Amino acid sequence: MLAALVLGGQLMYLHNVKPSQSQSAQLEQRLIDFAVRIVRLSADLPSSFAGAHFGKQILRSGSAPALLYGEARAAESDKDFRHKCSIVLKELRETYINLKIIQQSELYAAERLAALLDENNQLISIFVRTVRTMEAKIKHP
Repeated sequence: MLAALVLGGQLMYLHNVKPSQSQSAQLEQRLIDFAVRIVRLSADLPSSFAGAHFGKQILRSGSAPALLYGEARAAESDKDFRHKCSIVLKELRETYINLKIIQQSELYAAERLAALLDENNQLISIFVRTVRTMEAKIKHP
């Protein structure tokens, strides 16, 4: 099922979402969908040394956010949640740089990367806001 969600003032479309899911469950599903797209991208990169290198690199950084956010949802405290979300953010930023390198080195068609870069950027924005919100909550409970 395709669903729309407004998160942080942005309209986002989610796949495989049940209407009854919480926003955190919907965000987790969005991260899973992003990871699946990264898996497919890494499989489609050329078998050259550079393609293999960046395929492995982006597979690690691009799948980590879904796994880390799943762990963050079970955080033991607000500080633990903020810390885990900050790691999600670091992995998303690393993935964005990898995507830009793949694009600029022409290992993959730029037009096919555009939507993935946009999704990556939106996820970065969500986690920047999440980390900032949690920092404020921790400082001023």
